Amino acid sequence: MLDIKRLRDDRDGVVAALDRRGDSFGETIDRALALDARRRDALTEVNDLKARRNAVSREVGTRKRAGEDADDLIAEMREVGDAIDALDAAAKEAETSLHDLLLHIPNTPLDEVPAGGEEANRVVGDGGAEPAFDFTPKPHWELGEDLGILDLPGGARVSGSGFPVLRGAGARLQRGLINFFLDRHVERNGYTEVRIPYLVHRSAMTGTGQLPKFAEDSYHIERDDLWLIPTAEVPVTNLESESLLEADRIPLHLTACSPCFRREAGAAGKDTRGLLRVHQFDKVELVRYERPEESRAALEDLTRQAEELLTDLGLRWRRVLLAGGDLGFSSALTFDLEVWAPGVESWLEVSSCSVFTDYQARRAGLRFRPAPGEKPEYVHTLNGSALALPRTVAALLETHQEADGSVRIPEVLQPWVGMDRIAVAS
Repeated sequence: MLDIKRLRDDRDGVVAALDRRGDSFGETIDRALALDARRRDALTEVNDLKARRNAVSREVGTRKRAGEDADDLIAEMREVGDAIDALDAAAKEAETSLHDLLLHIPNTPLDEVPAGGEEANRVVGDGGAEPAFDFTPKPHWELGEDLGILDLPGGARVSGSGFPVLRGAGARLQRGLINFFLDRHVERNGYTEVRIPYLVHRSAMTGTGQLPKFAEDSYHIERDDLWLIPTAEVPVTNLESESLLEADRIPLHLTACSPCFRREAGAAGKDTRGLLRVHQFDKVELVRYERPEESRAALEDLTRQAEELLTDLGLRWRRVLLAGGDLGFSSALTFDLEVWAPGVESWLEVSSCSVFTDYQARRAGLRFRPAPGEKPEYVHTLNGSALALPRTVAALLETHQEADGSVRIPEVLQPWVGMDRIAVAS
């Protein structure tokens, strides 16, 4: 969440930054500041009354030792105590309301984030060659059906639409991709792999910013008040919640593979064919805790690591700087990575790499001590998909398809998949 001190010191600057998201937050910020003022005024009065109560208590003792009547002072002490209780309750109420309001205010974009909506997104990098064919390339769902590796009807029978099933070589391809990604991040990029729970507490979802805003887009088990994770970002980021890390633990780089569960798949008329938009999918996630002064450079490093995977898989890709109106709720700056899928003739998002400054850290209580004896600071958090599987698989099938309906496996991936192509069984 945003620092209330920052709102006090730079109200207009915060409002102007949030305006680049396309919504006006001036009134919301003013309500937050009013609640903050109410809380602080109540606490000031409490402190003044406690000082008065202490003085009266001493005077009562003095009178009693002198054998004098102190009933009037005792009565005053009761009134002061009642007033303190009322003011404490008022301060607590204002603090609770303020905290709830701050949870609904998104992060402020960094200066380089352009204003506007999706139309203002900017392509700022690209790589890989455009695939060339001497035949009309098929979309991945036709390839998958012909090869017997994609079973959409089977998934629909057991779970409904948006829950695809991969069979045979398709399942092996996805497992190989996951292992390739994880091994790359651990062995070359220096991440520590973690296996994480797929169900988390409400506090974890709140810490990364999924709650309260996106409750309707998430799967919730009401009996236990546990939430199915929409991304491994949630449990991995919160592994050190409410902690104070010593300087030698920062930076902290973690990677995890998990299923991701999202209700919003297929919303707003989006294309739901094949693997393009699903309710459950696997993703390899990168999460980083960084010192504040190093977080922007760390985003470049993280994004490059995802881009290298796309290049090695022989996919055409581009980097897109998201405008404020297309920015995630908790993000301060995001690069989306998109791959070209020639079968559907579309760019597909396969990664979103973001820096959150101290926004998530304030919500989750992620602090570190810059050096022994120094005052604690909030870490800066980052995460990125490296990579999300469904659209990566879709783009890989469509890019490396052959005229006979088979699909080549990129050479770099063959040791993890154990084959050089997927062909129709004879």
